[in-house]
Amino acid sequence: MAALPEIKLLPSQLVNQIAAGEIVERPASVLKELLENSIDAGASQITVELENGGMRRVSVRDDGHGMDKQSLALALSRHATSKIRSQEDLVNVTTMGFRGEALPSMASVSRFTVTSRARGAEHAWQLSVDGRGHAGQPEPSAHPVGTTVEMADLFFNTPARRKFLRTENTEFQHLERRFREQALAHPAIGFRLFHNGRAVHNLNVAHSEVEQLRRIGEVLGKEFIAQNMRIDVEVGDMRLHGWISRPAYSRSQRDQQYFYVNHRFVRDKLIMHAISQAYRDVLHHQRQPAFVLFLDLPPSRVDVNVHPGKHEVRFREDRQIHGFVSQTLKRSLSDTRPGGEVDNGLMSHPDQAEPGQGVTAFNYTPQPFQHNVPLQVREQIQSLDALYSPQDKADATPAAVDHPLGYAIAQLHGIYILAQNQRGMIVVDMHAAHERISYERMKAALDKD
Repeated sequence: MAALPEIKLLPSQLVNQIAAGEIVERPASVLKELLENSIDAGASQITVELENGGMRRVSVRDDGHGMDKQSLALALSRHATSKIRSQEDLVNVTTMGFRGEALPSMASVSRFTVTSRARGAEHAWQLSVDGRGHAGQPEPSAHPVGTTVEMADLFFNTPARRKFLRTENTEFQHLERRFREQALAHPAIGFRLFHNGRAVHNLNVAHSEVEQLRRIGEVLGKEFIAQNMRIDVEVGDMRLHGWISRPAYSRSQRDQQYFYVNHRFVRDKLIMHAISQAYRDVLHHQRQPAFVLFLDLPPSRVDVNVHPGKHEVRFREDRQIHGFVSQTLKRSLSDTRPGGEVDNGLMSHPDQAEPGQGVTAFNYTPQPFQHNVPLQVREQIQSLDALYSPQDKADATPAAVDHPLGYAIAQLHGIYILAQNQRGMIVVDMHAAHERISYERMKAALDKD
């Protein structure tokens, strides 16, 4: 029988490369981690420079508080962080990054350089790692207050992993998505993005709501701005706010869906199901809504330490969160009508919006939150008798031939039309009916031509 292999400690370089396998999937993973570090550093301006879809170079420069010589030397050590001090801090995470694994993991699979100058320091310090685990001593350097992190030649020393990278265009699309996620979540920070020397995004600081909408328009397009509704609902210690698309505006894919928990972008199945439930009755299947939504709640109510990439979360009371998100959006959508404006709380800014943007905001104050809120009927007409006299009802049979859907008598929950025809009652989806009417008008116009 062969002897059992002896248990030994792994070399630190191999440990870092194993950790990199969880954290550094592609250049976009690197960009996400570096942007989070710059945000945590209190930056007011962040500049990203990319080459060859990030495979040749990813550089992130910020004007945050920077690091001194001692902190810079520790920054490339595993589990070294300024953001966690105790187990209680891990339960109440208030920063974007906190594991202390990102920088050493990146440095183990690339040619890595960090240059940083702390506020009040006479000069900056620079530290480089050659991708083989050999880090020199910090050296004096010229750099303004803040930090620049540059990663070059990703996976140059792990060719098996480099083979899994895609084309330059595909990798850049992933990079731009990560850039947009952070830019939408932090309007108080200016963001710039360059690829192969070409300016792609130049997003100025956005303080007011109109400026924030303008930034969203630069990222998602003016069509979203023209078809958005402002949401801001607070119940207890939970707040849901941001912008959602009206039912008339939808997409074939989920490329304009941004959801944040405490300003951290997440991809959460529970949240996506809640949003789908809210849009279920006003949006055709196979179509996707667009939104930029923020859920704020105490950090202790959500666990962000689920995945090394920090894009998944776990809620302490998931059913309550699901109900809050779903019911809030459903009530807000019920106050719209197909092809029209927002019925409740419309606030326009024609003097501040750019021409053609149609900037609107939607303020909604809910009733105290409860599960399974019963459907409410909004009477559009005082009574059925006011619509039809006995004479009209007696003669309804011929009219029913011309109007098989009958006559509208009420509106249900702002989503359906309740109608009566010869056989009984009919419920009509307002959104579907509006699209059918538009379709029939287009056909009629085409026949005339």
